[in-house]
Amino acid sequence: QVRLVESGGGLVQPGGSLGLSCAASGSIFRIYDMGWYRQAPGKQRELVATISRDGRTNKADSVKGRFTISRDNAKNTVYLQMNNLNSEDTAVYYCNANIGTYSKSTSNYWGQGTQVTVSS
Repeated sequence: QVRLVESGGGLVQPGGSLGLSCAASGSIFRIYDMGWYRQAPGKQRELVATISRDGRTNKADSVKGRFTISRDNAKNTVYLQMNNLNSEDTAVYYCNANIGTYSKSTSNYWGQGTQVTVSS
């Protein structure tokens, strides 16, 4: 059983910063791409940023220059540092990963989500 657990969400003022973490655990052979997605009220879930095992990144235009994605392969963890937050960043943030296990082929996994609220 593979599990992704996010942490770090909360309430922050506009212009503030927040860091998110997501740790994967279970019978993991190898973790390939990892990333963050978010879903705002009344909106579809959208990509925030992804990162490959060797550090190549892909980001949504709306977060470029403000958010940084990184990972620690030894800890099976992906991070999202969010700076200069604004109200449009308010959403539930979900961790995502493509993981190969010893018992089955590569599958896509999601965390439970963590709420980020930007408000004064």
